Amino acid sequence: MQITDNLTAGFFMDRNIVHMDLDTFFVSVERLQNSRLAGKPVIIGGTSGRSVVASCSYEARRYGVRSAMPMKMARVLCPDAIFIRGDMELYSRYSDMVTEIIAESAPVYEKASIDEHYLDLTGMDRFFGCMKWVHELRQRIIRETGLPISLGLSLNKTVSKIATGEAKPNGELEVPKPRIQPFLNPLPIQKMPMIGEKTFHILRSMGIATIGTLSRIPPEMLGKVLGKNGIVIWERANGIDTTPVEPWSERKSISTEHTFDQDTTDISYINNLLVNMTEKLCYELRQQQKLASCVTVKIRYSNFDTHTIQQKIPYTVFDHQLIPVVKQLFSKLYQRRMLIRLVGVRFSNLVNGVQQLDLFDDRPEITRLYLAVDRMRNRFGSHSVRRAAGMTKLIKNPEPSCKK
Repeated sequence: MQITDNLTAGFFMDRNIVHMDLDTFFVSVERLQNSRLAGKPVIIGGTSGRSVVASCSYEARRYGVRSAMPMKMARVLCPDAIFIRGDMELYSRYSDMVTEIIAESAPVYEKASIDEHYLDLTGMDRFFGCMKWVHELRQRIIRETGLPISLGLSLNKTVSKIATGEAKPNGELEVPKPRIQPFLNPLPIQKMPMIGEKTFHILRSMGIATIGTLSRIPPEMLGKVLGKNGIVIWERANGIDTTPVEPWSERKSISTEHTFDQDTTDISYINNLLVNMTEKLCYELRQQQKLASCVTVKIRYSNFDTHTIQQKIPYTVFDHQLIPVVKQLFSKLYQRRMLIRLVGVRFSNLVNGVQQLDLFDDRPEITRLYLAVDRMRNRFGSHSVRRAAGMTKLIKNPEPSCKK
């Protein structure tokens, strides 16, 4: 039975998994640029009343402000807060700085999002204490970047992530194997990953308020109510999570190429094709719940000479932000005015992160448009909705391919 297998794996395979999370990341970066923001309520997001809160300081949270809250409501709750537009390019740069420090030291690490990392230190306890080692790593990150960061250390991803939440702000917490269930039991169920608003209300309607109560519910019952996720949630509530730390590489990418039936120098046609290719890659990224921060364009001339150019960008998954970059890179790359045999586009430096809202955009209707278009594509096929610029009868619909 699947549950029994996971129980065996969860309890008899001792691992040392660390979760590191930068505290109020966007706010902390802004405070590095302006020290006068320290100790004051700071709210980051779009500047119009239609925008939402991307991040807020602990001082602002005391007034009831939360991430993803409408900016208009945040202004009512905390009128004296300092409101900042936000700079995704700056935040991406600091995120990369932290990743580089971790990459230099950790044997295996996974970049889970722009401000989160998992580390697998299994086996290192034979030589020196894992908590001592990761404490020194955390101190180095704070010293070299100036950013506050919290961490949790335990047997698996779930418990270490919850431990990080309990260690905040700017703290450390180790939950050894014998302490896992006593640590989890009194916590409210919303502290658990995978429990969103809808699942939370279902569980509360069943009288389940704490992780301890959830862990004692028969897994078969949760499976009937929540489907397959119910079994996984029951396992997590019992401290069981065999999910591995997936080694992260900047080379992980998604790409597509198109070889022309006849070599061409038709720039208008090629640009339309690049729009189509970029659109489809962006859609694929959103389906995989990924963000990209590096764009590469490739051309192959009729004599088979191949050239590429790439550019680092702030993390995004939106067509309107990536299409201009792709076109600009192609314009820089195509200098020889020779016939072109092939063009390609690749997005790399991928991290997890559902960008359902462009939190720094003053036009949330654009995000709603993307969501509506993606729903139509999911229902009628990925080619059912396209930009007019990308619709040309010569396109043969190149399919994206994932590479590592």
